[in-house]
Amino acid sequence: MRLRSLPLLIGATLLTSLSACGSSEEAAPTAGKRTASDIPTPLTEAKDSGDVDAVNAYLKAHRGDYVKVPLTADLDGLNDKQKRMIGLLIKASRQMDTIYWQQGWGQQASLASHINMLGLENDKPLLRLASINYGPWDRLNEDHPFVPGIGPRPPGGGFYPADISKTEFEAAALDDKRGLYTLVRRTPAGQLYTQPYRDAYAGPLRSAAKLLRQASSLAEDPTFRNYLKLRANALTSDRYQPSDLAWMDMKDNRFDLVIGPIETYDDQLFGYKAAYEAYVLIKDMAWSERLARFAKYLPELQRGLPVPDKYKAETPGSDADLNAYDAVFYAGNANVGAKTIAINLPNDEEVQLKKGTRRLQLKNVMQAKFDKIMLPIAAELIADDQLGNVTFDAFFQNTMFHEVAHGLGIKNTLDGKGTVSHALKEYASNFEEGKADVLGLYMVTQLAEKGELDRAKLMDNYVTFLAGIFRSVRFGASDAHGKANMIRFNYFQQRGAFTRDDATGRYRVDFDKMTEAMNALSADLLTIQGDGDYARARTMTDTLGTIDSVLSTDLKRLGDAGIPIDVLFDQGPKVLGLTGR
Repeated sequence: MRLRSLPLLIGATLLTSLSACGSSEEAAPTAGKRTASDIPTPLTEAKDSGDVDAVNAYLKAHRGDYVKVPLTADLDGLNDKQKRMIGLLIKASRQMDTIYWQQGWGQQASLASHINMLGLENDKPLLRLASINYGPWDRLNEDHPFVPGIGPRPPGGGFYPADISKTEFEAAALDDKRGLYTLVRRTPAGQLYTQPYRDAYAGPLRSAAKLLRQASSLAEDPTFRNYLKLRANALTSDRYQPSDLAWMDMKDNRFDLVIGPIETYDDQLFGYKAAYEAYVLIKDMAWSERLARFAKYLPELQRGLPVPDKYKAETPGSDADLNAYDAVFYAGNANVGAKTIAINLPNDEEVQLKKGTRRLQLKNVMQAKFDKIMLPIAAELIADDQLGNVTFDAFFQNTMFHEVAHGLGIKNTLDGKGTVSHALKEYASNFEEGKADVLGLYMVTQLAEKGELDRAKLMDNYVTFLAGIFRSVRFGASDAHGKANMIRFNYFQQRGAFTRDDATGRYRVDFDKMTEAMNALSADLLTIQGDGDYARARTMTDTLGTIDSVLSTDLKRLGDAGIPIDVLFDQGPKVLGLTGR
């Protein structure tokens, strides 16, 4: 999860309209107006010199967290119609920014006004950090509230009343309270009710749908044209499965768009609610051809998982595919904090069992992170004689098979009571990410044994995998990927998969012991998921999902060396040379 915090000082859910062309106001159960309990209370003044000094110190300490990279692709071969279509897709994606601000904070203008009141000599760096984080909490630093007068982020983000307890939620008889696309709200009298996303964010959703329909008229590929139309319908109806199925049917389209409420990382309370995001993508045809052959091995790899048959009885869909893309625009949840380098969708378990999933490797973003972050990290923390094993090809493969591995294992618990995600609740995301991490390496190993990958380079995958843990854990242990990385790091360390030289502070991989640890952890994670064992998931997270003092010191070395934590995009039509479209 990306969130780990307590109820917020400013109270309520802070979901209000961002702009006149944005969403409709929050609706009460019967009235069409926002309820009193959903209006944020005033922010504290926070103007004294101590506050100002603290802000300046924080900005100075974290000014190197991001490195800016241009988000570009080769558009020279595109015709005017295709370029206009990309412009419309970017405009539609910006509406996800509008909604995501509301889901995480509320009025962007209210935060800017509060920051202006602080009396800073130069408030631009603070405003910039708030813009990067879509609010006043630092996503790369455990959601630390970096704006004076604002307390910790609510565990449930803006999806629930900030004062709601798990007990109250579980006891409430509400329609679709666990639904991906419903908000939980409270009336002035204190009564809970649910509100569909389509109503809460009607304004920007209508705008996005209109833009997608305009873009569909310019789409040359018929399957992409059909998908855009269905996705437009989904945005205004909250019925996403038809468009998910259509998205799975796209095989030869050069352009792609991921848009809507998708991931549930921001709901740390239960992991039920999806946040809005968008990616605009252009397929790298040559790289995609290189990856296509791996999808056929999914059923065989599922059968070979190191667990009893009952934990691998489900069969991955046969239509799963792998492709490489250049990303040209990120928005909403995709663009906050640590930026995604690969996508495995759709998340709908029914679609996964019927059609499988699509794995999209975002090659240009991956290359930027490898060059700007991964290699410098390896130079600091990996043993000198294993530095040559840290390669982009291994990084690409590990990332790709992480996404493929999301399709393996089990989606429904063995007791027949529902999905794994509902059974594990707030631990579902980090266990799913942990499963994908370790099974991705397992798949690389199995394919190398089959001769589909170069076995002589398998050590590259293992050492790059360890370097990747250091990269990802810097996102913070509250992030789903970061927590999954810490569970794996500590589990592997306990089993001798790698050792640390105390004299140099560098780490060395033991190939055989890492292979053993990989198989053991795979079995543990798959079993917990299949059993829907919430208690064991909590225990493993509490005992292994933490950063000890030694690793903390090593991670500090990375910051002291000026190595950024993640990338920040310079993106949009101007960067792409599409000004005016």
